[in-house]
Formats: sequence, C-alpha cells, structure tokens
Amino acid sequence: MARRLTLTGNDAAAEAMRQIDPDVVTCFPITPQTELMHKFAEFVADGDVKAEMVLVESEHSAMSAAVGAASAGARVMTATSANGLALMWEIVYIAASNRLPIVMPVVNRALSGPINIHCDHSDTMGCRDTGWIQLYSENAQEVYDNVLQGILIAENPEVLLPVMVTFDGFIISHTVEVLDALDDKDARDWVGDYKSTYSLLNTDEPATFGPLDLQDYYFEHKRQQIEGMNNATGVIKSVGEAYGKLSGRAYGMTENYMTDDADYVVVALGSTCGTAKVVVDEMRAEGKRVGLLKIRSFRPFPHAEILAGLASAKAVGVLDRSVSFGAPGGPVHKEILAALSGTGDATVVNYLYGLGGRDISLDHIRTVFEELETLAGKTIPADEVRFIGLRG
Repeated sequence: MARRLTLTGNDAAAEAMRQIDPDVVTCFPITPQTELMHKFAEFVADGDVKAEMVLVESEHSAMSAAVGAASAGARVMTATSANGLALMWEIVYIAASNRLPIVMPVVNRALSGPINIHCDHSDTMGCRDTGWIQLYSENAQEVYDNVLQGILIAENPEVLLPVMVTFDGFIISHTVEVLDALDDKDARDWVGDYKSTYSLLNTDEPATFGPLDLQDYYFEHKRQQIEGMNNATGVIKSVGEAYGKLSGRAYGMTENYMTDDADYVVVALGSTCGTAKVVVDEMRAEGKRVGLLKIRSFRPFPHAEILAGLASAKAVGVLDRSVSFGAPGGPVHKEILAALSGTGDATVVNYLYGLGGRDISLDHIRTVFEELETLAGKTIPADEVRFIGLRG
C-alpha cells in the first residue's frame, strides 16, 4: 500500500532516510540541504529512528565520520551541498577508494565565488570522477525513490561504492510536491538488514582500511574500483526493475520521453527535465517530432542507453548546468559526444544554462528545439557553446 504525501524534496529525502533507519547519520548544515537534516533530527528526537546522529564541526568531518562508521561495518548516510561537498573533497575520494557503501543526498547548488546559494550542477559535476555513483532526480518523487534504491545499489557486493542522490537546490529541495511513499514495512523489507563483508571491528577476520598503497598494488586496486563501477550499470537496472514491481515506478539509467521517432532531442538532467516534458507535449500536439532524453545515472555513464535514445535524432541539444572551464563544452556535452563518436550524422549542440539558479523557461526550451531544426545537418564545432537566458 502506498501513502500519498505532500513533501518538499528535502523532506522526501528525510522520509526515505527515516524508513531506511541507517545505523549512523553524520550531519553538518549547509543551505539548501539544512532542512533535510532538520527533519531527520526531528525523527531522531521523537524516537522514530534508532540511528546514531553524529553532529560534527564541518563537512570534512561529516564525511570522515561517515568513513569511520562505514569501515566499522555500519550502514551510513549523510547529506551536503555545494561548498560543503567541496570541503569533503579529500574524504569523498577515500570513501570510494575504500569501497564504502555510503549513501549521500546532495542538494545541487552553485559553488563560490561569487557566493551563491541557488542551483546549478557545479558541485556534483566536480565530483564526477571521484568514484561515486551519481543519480540525478527530476522531482521530489524521484528523490524519495532514488534514496531507497541507492542503498541496495551501494551495498550490492558486486558494487560496494558510495552513491550520491542529487536534486536541484530550492527548485526541488524547498518546493512542496505530492508523492507516493511506501508503507514503512514495505520500505524496511526493501532495504533489509546490512551486514558488512569487512569490518574493522571483526577481530577474527582483520581487515585494513586506507593503507599506504604504493606502486606495487595501487594500480590493481584502482582496477578493482573500475570493475565495481562497471558492475553498477547492471545493478542500477536490476534494482530499478525490482523497485518498479514494488512501487509501480520502474527506473533505468535514462528515461526516453518520446524519443523513438524524434528528429530533435534535448538531453538534460534534474528538474529541467520536467519543464522540457511540457514543451515536448506542446510541440508534439503541433506535429513536431521532438523528444527528451533524461539522464538519471551520470556515473556510471549510460553509453548504450544514450545511443538507443538518440538513434533517430537529426539534431541533439545538450543542456549543461555547469561549466567545464577550458574544455570544449560542458561535462554532459563531452560525454554525449564521446558516446556518439563514429555512430552517425546527428548534429550535437551544447547549451549552457541556469548557472546560479537562473531560470529556464518553457520558451527557452522551445527556442532550443526550434534552433535545432535549423541546425540539423550542419557541423557544430565541439567548443561552441550557446547560452540560454544570458543577458547581453
């Protein structure tokens, strides 16, 4: 039985965490994530969870404490945003390298400077090569669903990698939406109990975490980490299918919205996908063959699904909400170009939008589709970036 709830994105993540009831939750506040942990702290204070909530002095300490607890065999969660994620930087790598299945909601926010508390994807895109799995959410429903799925993905013995569940700051984190949540028993049965394969507290089978790892073995350990990330593709799919049977909402690596016969396709992540779907519906009603390819899993990157979703496209508009300074195009654009390399004649155009929370409207996305129609068949330089909503 599902429960119909009205929650913000932050509260949706906290609700999923309540149902998971992890052993340890480490916490340090940062806008716009703070209300997420406020809500979870209420659950702790009211006795609704048994989790040990550890309040620390910085985000660096939050991830350090998470690493320590996970190394001891606990099921561990934390959350952060923007500059907080940047302060975790050193330990984020250590969590992944030690194969610790920590799950962390990240509320997307622009990185300083100038200081800005609103949404873009510069924080998590900066972490794209840290070894963390990254799941992007379109709305509060997907935040809730992705957090519950993230536990089983991270803890799968073929993966054992940490997971970031990302969602757009304020646009999702502070907006109230209606969503369907699992009953507590169904959610608890879904996540099950966690028993760590290796634990610092298991003195009968001692293990080493975070050793000095020089040229003798470092390369081999990185290869194992690569294999874990490669294995995550199949696990994300199987977990998404199983969750669909439980909830009625199945998930994959991507979502194809009317792309089967689309001549012109927009590729996007996060809340922008909801806006794009409205435009696709409107233009389809006008007889235009347009579609949206939504990337849910940015790490591991869904190369096969990208090829399938863009198979019919004459022109593709890739929407990036972060800058890759000095490189040809934004981070999503580069990945799309690599996936499509040598496979067809589709024109690929990079659009930069929404930095620092700048709005993207229905008219903006309609303009992208209309522009793609005029650019189809032309060669667009890889380093050419077009701006959406930029003044002047």
